[in-house]
Amino acid sequence: MDPIDPAGFTHPEADPRALLYFEWLQRRESGCAVDDFAEEVRDLARAVPPRAADCWRLLARMETALRDPNWPYDEDPADDPHGTNPIPAVAEPLPASAPPARFYDRILGGWLGRCTGSTLGKPLDNGLRWPPQRIRAYLERADAYPLTDYVPVLAPMPEGYELCWGWPESMLDRVDGCPRDDDLDYPVLGLHVLEQLGVDFTAEELAAEWLQRLPFLQTAYAERVAYRNLIDGLRPPETARRRNPYREWTGAMSRADIYGYICPGDPAAAARLAARDARLSHTGNGVWAAMWAAALVAAAFTADARDAMTAALSVIPEHSRLAVALAQVLDDHRRGIGWAQATATVHARHDHYPWGHAIPNACLAAIGILWGAGDFTETIGLTVQAGGAAGATGATAGSVCGVLLGAAAIPEHWTRPLHDRLRSAVAGYDGVRISVLARRTFDLSRMHVLGR
Repeated sequence: MDPIDPAGFTHPEADPRALLYFEWLQRRESGCAVDDFAEEVRDLARAVPPRAADCWRLLARMETALRDPNWPYDEDPADDPHGTNPIPAVAEPLPASAPPARFYDRILGGWLGRCTGSTLGKPLDNGLRWPPQRIRAYLERADAYPLTDYVPVLAPMPEGYELCWGWPESMLDRVDGCPRDDDLDYPVLGLHVLEQLGVDFTAEELAAEWLQRLPFLQTAYAERVAYRNLIDGLRPPETARRRNPYREWTGAMSRADIYGYICPGDPAAAARLAARDARLSHTGNGVWAAMWAAALVAAAFTADARDAMTAALSVIPEHSRLAVALAQVLDDHRRGIGWAQATATVHARHDHYPWGHAIPNACLAAIGILWGAGDFTETIGLTVQAGGAAGATGATAGSVCGVLLGAAAIPEHWTRPLHDRLRSAVAGYDGVRISVLARRTFDLSRMHVLGR
């Protein structure tokens, strides 16, 4: 079946055609025997107007499909909704008297790197419309390949090219403060939750903060479905599973960095916090991608990129699809293959997933970090040029590289247009200074480290 772009539906979180199609994909990717439903799914997913009752009936039938006993991965049949997989201790916590070197500068680097990477990827943030070849063709027309600055606007726009929503505020010479994006809203909200509730927050308390501070229409995909389920009276982890075919997409991964910032040098602790957050809206590899991202940020305070990647990989189940995919990336890097081949290989391995799925996007972020080799411009440029959910992957790669380098080492042409200001949909935070977020994170992190 030809892939369907969720952006083609006005409300993909509620449209029964989108929910049916992406649930079919999710179950097929999870090893369930649903291939026999393909023709019915295709017809209903393209029906205009939608035949809602037929969609719900077929969805109910699909939910009874069993997993193939020969499926090669070891994943909980219910996508591990209760966190049954143990998180090993992958690093000794830092001594209480020894926060990382250049601690504040590196936390600020993480925030600035995340803001910059998100902004760079924002106009290209749709892997179906902007695969790597199309990104390269556009940038070459603009004499901007490879990327060393924000994406330029071509005027007139070439026929057949369409930049993604929010592009006017994220393009070269148009960035005036960091534009609002959900990839940035969630770390802001995570910081607020940690300040108000501490590291022992519950999923129910986090859900209450979503309802209080996060506008429903500023959420998307798994988060919007979970929000709707909260309004309907469901509680975590059921909020992640009820008619939520986006439960293994990148949303939870985008929420994870804040937990790495406050657990420097302790990837396992960061992963546990990220898992508690993620299970509000995600299951399985969606949760594990969040754990991996949080652990990667935490490890970046005390290790180089490759060692941090190895530490982060060890916090997720070894025989999960995500762990296998990331191990392949690490092996490709060890063998010394080039960035272009590594990127093409990831797309070839994982193009059966939707463009927003966590597995291929975690791999693309990992490639950007590893092949970027500690150069900030190379890291976020290579990540965004690789396509996929470019805003999410750019934000993760920028965050990790910012922690590795520190804010002082990020070239000013990336940070100057941000004007130390972040637009946010989180109530009480619109226009907040990025340096203030970093200082508050630093205070919280230092207290957490010294209190261990």
